[in-house]
Amino acid sequence: MKNKGLSQVRSRSLLPNQTKGQVTVFIIIAVLVVGTALTYALLRGSLGNPEIPADIQPVYTTLLSCLEQDTLTGIRVLESQAGYIYLPKFEPGSKYMPFSSQLNFLGNPVPYWYYVSGNNIQKEQVPTKTSMETQLGQFVSEKVDNCNFDSYYKQGFEINLEKPVTSSVSIQNNKVDVTLNFNLNIAIGNESVIVKKHNVIVSSDLGKLYSSSIKVYNEEQKSLFLENYSVDILRLYAPVDGVEVTCSPMVWNANKVFDDLQEAIEVNTLALKNSGGDKDYFNVNVPGVTEDVRFLNSRNWTSSLEVSPSDGALLVSNPVGNQQGLGILGFCYVPYHFVYSVKYPVLVQVSSGDETFQFPMAVVLQNNNPRVSLNGTAIAESDSEFCTYKNTKVQVSTADTDGHAVKADVSYECFGNTCAIGTTSETGVLDDNFPQCVNGYVIAKASGFKDTKYLFSTVSGGSVNVIMDKLYNKNIQLKVDNVNYNGEAMIYFTSQDFSKTVAYPEQRSVQLAEGQYEVQVYVYKNTSITIGATTTQQCINVPRAGVLGIAGLEEKKCFDIAVPAQVISNALAGGGNQSQYILESELSSSNTLEINTKSLPTPDTIEKLQNNYVLFGDSNLDINFK
Repeated sequence: MKNKGLSQVRSRSLLPNQTKGQVTVFIIIAVLVVGTALTYALLRGSLGNPEIPADIQPVYTTLLSCLEQDTLTGIRVLESQAGYIYLPKFEPGSKYMPFSSQLNFLGNPVPYWYYVSGNNIQKEQVPTKTSMETQLGQFVSEKVDNCNFDSYYKQGFEINLEKPVTSSVSIQNNKVDVTLNFNLNIAIGNESVIVKKHNVIVSSDLGKLYSSSIKVYNEEQKSLFLENYSVDILRLYAPVDGVEVTCSPMVWNANKVFDDLQEAIEVNTLALKNSGGDKDYFNVNVPGVTEDVRFLNSRNWTSSLEVSPSDGALLVSNPVGNQQGLGILGFCYVPYHFVYSVKYPVLVQVSSGDETFQFPMAVVLQNNNPRVSLNGTAIAESDSEFCTYKNTKVQVSTADTDGHAVKADVSYECFGNTCAIGTTSETGVLDDNFPQCVNGYVIAKASGFKDTKYLFSTVSGGSVNVIMDKLYNKNIQLKVDNVNYNGEAMIYFTSQDFSKTVAYPEQRSVQLAEGQYEVQVYVYKNTSITIGATTTQQCINVPRAGVLGIAGLEEKKCFDIAVPAQVISNALAGGGNQSQYILESELSSSNTLEINTKSLPTPDTIEKLQNNYVLFGDSNLDINFK
């Protein structure tokens, strides 16, 4: 009977005189309902927006889906490009320092967080979380117009996205919050709505991965653990210093030494990790990092290995004397000491689940020792002091040779200092302040155009008109003796301020602008030239035996140095050079650049190979545009 009574009570409406507990239950339910509604509004970006009619809701849901997808895309770009969506200014390397400001990883540029510039200046370009948020907001804002509403237009919807778009992004450990502000007008029939604020929250470990990456980077700058591993590799896999008891010279092939070093660097770098016991040699043990950390290097990446003293491709260490009284034992010794400069990149990948944040660093050994450590704190790259004093108003106009405006990035170079100024507008004009300098250069860079430098002093301001030469992509067809050639060749296009190199046949196109070029073609064919072993005599003065030696008298001792035989398997067998002015009309009206050269006798002796280089200097090229 009790159960029946309870059922009856629940079936009746609540009355004012019912118990206080029953009223409380309904209050809680009401709070939960309101809370759920508010949470939904927050997650869908509708808080503060008018209620969206049911007929229009699918259109708005599509917009939010677009924003979510664009946010995820932007996050992946940030993670794959070291925290950048829009890459910082590119800086090339030099023959002294091979690093540019970006690592080419699987065809994609990844900005270095630490590198050494071509003029031997240590540089950092570590993004801040704020800059990442700004770039992500800009990226998502620019992608709004790409959202596809075609199916809704066919149903009769009117959809209008009004500009400008402002954004607010918050990157947190496990999520990214993106809010865009712009008027979205949606209408169909008699129903319409204007939504001004749009918010999406995406699950992502970007913030956590970035924080751990900063810890790995700071640990490297503090302790130089990568350089210390490199010193171990150098001393294990290359002759550095020591003494050998032998009476014959010691000879190493420098190319073989470098090959062994590159292989050892690649393998040992891949073995590094952030896990294992304290006694695990390959455990880098970065404090505070729990994610999986990988270290990558490839012998195919740009690197530099130098050693001295060397004799061409050989490292030779000669005997320096005998120990008196031990001659009957044939006792001689060969001391050796070689000094190396080793520079190579390491790509660090910090992973959690299916997300990976990566950034490259340059590893540098100078004179067999690690480089000088930085102060151990990651900071964004800052301009030199020269660039901080911009107080001269200058107007820069950029246009092509036909007078059409070009949107270009503008910088100013003065005695080795380069300052980023800004970007010209769609009309090709930039009004901004420049640092003062006499005989500095205004530099304009734009996609599809040759970088242009214009001499201009900024002491008193003024205006600069920069004419930029368009680059044209031309297919290359190489011919040898008027027959299409598909073998190995190197093609060089060199002008006063511009050069291009083509490794043929892997590369079959080149971008050229109008100008005077020195064109050189080197055709290589397989051959087998043996440079026989040679023996040279080395003589040194040594103390005379007995009392005469004590008195400082010396005598000459001679010994033979044997250089092993060498085999040349790829030799010059054709080519030539030609100086030619290339017109823009030739570039714009053609598809293919045809280069015809002459063959040379395939050399089978070192004398014939030397003769080919003499013939090369007298051989001209036939260059035609088709």
